[in-house]
Amino acid sequence: MKKLVWLSYDLGIRGDYESLYAWLDEHDAKECGDSVASFHFEYERDLAEELRQSLENEVDITKKTRIYLIWFDVQKGKGQGRFLFGNRRSSPWVGYAEEESESDVEE
Repeated sequence: MKKLVWLSYDLGIRGDYESLYAWLDEHDAKECGDSVASFHFEYERDLAEELRQSLENEVDITKKTRIYLIWFDVQKGKGQGRFLFGNRRSSPWVGYAEEESESDVEE
């Protein structure tokens, strides 16, 4: 099977970008903004696990590596996403939205 996917990546300052870029080039990836690429990935059973293994075989993965996979699941009828490496961090935009102030009137 073949599926269109998006990959968001952050390898840290000293990450193995050269190997990742070579891997992306081999998969005819298209640039989609800072640290985001899209491409078609061929897999047999488990898209995320097979893509993870493919990257792990080619790219030096460290504890700072964060790679997030996004795809559309036709059976579920919605987009899916998961971290292949790393975890979610606190969002840098937390606290920027204006919050409604509570009323001074008590009921």
